[in-house]
Amino acid sequence: MVIFKKTVFYTILFAAALTFLYPFIWMILATFKPEIEITEITLLPSVFTLRSYELVFNKIPIIRSFLNSLFVSVTATASVLFFSSMVGYSLSRLQFRGRELIFGVILLTMMIPAQITLIPMYILMVKLDLTNTYRALIFPASISAFGILLFRQYFKAFPQEIIDAARIDGAGEFTILYRIIWPNSIPTLITVGIITFMGIWNDVLWPLIVIRKENLMTMPQMVTLFSVGGRAEAQLGAILAAATLLAVPVMLIYLFFQKYFIRSMATSGLKN
Repeated sequence: MVIFKKTVFYTILFAAALTFLYPFIWMILATFKPEIEITEITLLPSVFTLRSYELVFNKIPIIRSFLNSLFVSVTATASVLFFSSMVGYSLSRLQFRGRELIFGVILLTMMIPAQITLIPMYILMVKLDLTNTYRALIFPASISAFGILLFRQYFKAFPQEIIDAARIDGAGEFTILYRIIWPNSIPTLITVGIITFMGIWNDVLWPLIVIRKENLMTMPQMVTLFSVGGRAEAQLGAILAAATLLAVPVMLIYLFFQKYFIRSMATSGLKN
């Protein structure tokens, strides 16, 4: 009976996993098909071809846009980890007037659709002469309300005795945060890092607003312009190839760090 239940359970899990994975697998395999075969039901191509990828690399500077996205995403993610953990630590361990009010305001900002802030943010970028620069992509994403929330919740569960002992030994708040708490917060750091990196990497609307120079365009922006701007020459295979190149880096990062991501979401996200 136990073996039967396990068989049914894992069969259902396998079917669910296949349901979610099939579209992505189909997209990858479709990029290797001749254009005439893409709309067919068959999964494997009759002949493997790299024509779709050749069209992508010949029509747009995909490598430069990849490096742009990598630079912007890594820099903004590092900034979020630094500043959001600092704010989260202050809101969880330091006693000062208005602490709960500040935290409430931060939570309130999470309820405001990002589209509402696009116009005032763009006006600010213009006033500061930051349009068509990497700073226009990095500065607005340099701190995260969701990151502050996760860090605060995790830090509230951190043993107070360790923090008090460090203070008695003369350690300052920055030392406590970055040399004591950070090494014990790897799952939360990775979780915030993955969520932030994915959000910045996949962002299209904001780069379309503030970036006009092709050599500064991010990969999602370049892929979007390639797909809808006519450079793909109405070739579905080339569009799918560009989308695959955009998705694979994030998928690899998530697969590599998924155990830390799951551990953090299960233990730190919604306590207290």
